[in-house]
Amino acid sequence: MKIWLDGRLQDTESARVSVFDHGLTVGDGIFETVKAVHGRPFALTRHLDRLARSAHGLGLPEPDRDEVRRACEAVLDANPMPLGRLRITYTGGHGPLGSDRGEHGPTLVVAVGESARRPDTTAVVTVPWTRNERGALTGLKTTSYAENVVALARAREQSATEALFGNTVGQLCEGTGSNVFVVLDGEIHTPPIASGCLAGITRALTVEWTGAKETDLPLDVLERADEIFLTSTLRDVQGVHRVDGRELPGAPGPVTAKAMRIFDERAGHDLDPA
Repeated sequence: MKIWLDGRLQDTESARVSVFDHGLTVGDGIFETVKAVHGRPFALTRHLDRLARSAHGLGLPEPDRDEVRRACEAVLDANPMPLGRLRITYTGGHGPLGSDRGEHGPTLVVAVGESARRPDTTAVVTVPWTRNERGALTGLKTTSYAENVVALARAREQSATEALFGNTVGQLCEGTGSNVFVVLDGEIHTPPIASGCLAGITRALTVEWTGAKETDLPLDVLERADEIFLTSTLRDVQGVHRVDGRELPGAPGPVTAKAMRIFDERAGHDLDPA
């Protein structure tokens, strides 16, 4: 397996990031996960745009997009696979053992791992912790992911693959690594960005391609929604057949199934939708 580090491809056995890297010591970093189909990345331009927005929000120098594209191409060429999880990680680089940054410049790592197509439906749980819609990192895809690790472990304990958060005012927000949609009276709704959720790439495309509405939704909408589905880079559009103790028989429902078909068709026709 080859990864990109320090401007070139390296073997995973020999590639090393400093133990003083700010991404390790204080979580000072950002990342993107990109789906790669037969060596070709999906929606890479949108992912690089969000990487730049996250860098700006964290106060990091803007990544060199040409270098990141070269790195992605090199890694995918060196590691052929039918379906891959391409991970771009960009950190504050070598720094002191504290919150202040050093002056060595950022670290860029690009790696890929093999993936498999997700099932058409899954189970989710809600968790008692909240997303802070007014936090300093709200809307940024940072490597400060411990909160998600804890919540996802709670979901796994209950035989689910995702945990859903409300925000501080009791509205539905997002999952640990996904956005959530609900169907009410035949219409698709998803929480707005102001709820504190990440501006997911798959979320945005699903909104554009299905006409879903961005709506403030109470967390208990999950108890009465006709259908529920998740979106993310590797889930694409995935139906939900259980939320907490509530079963949704027949999932994916007709509206979700149509959204799945639309996404598959549109994504198949354009690997880098503007």
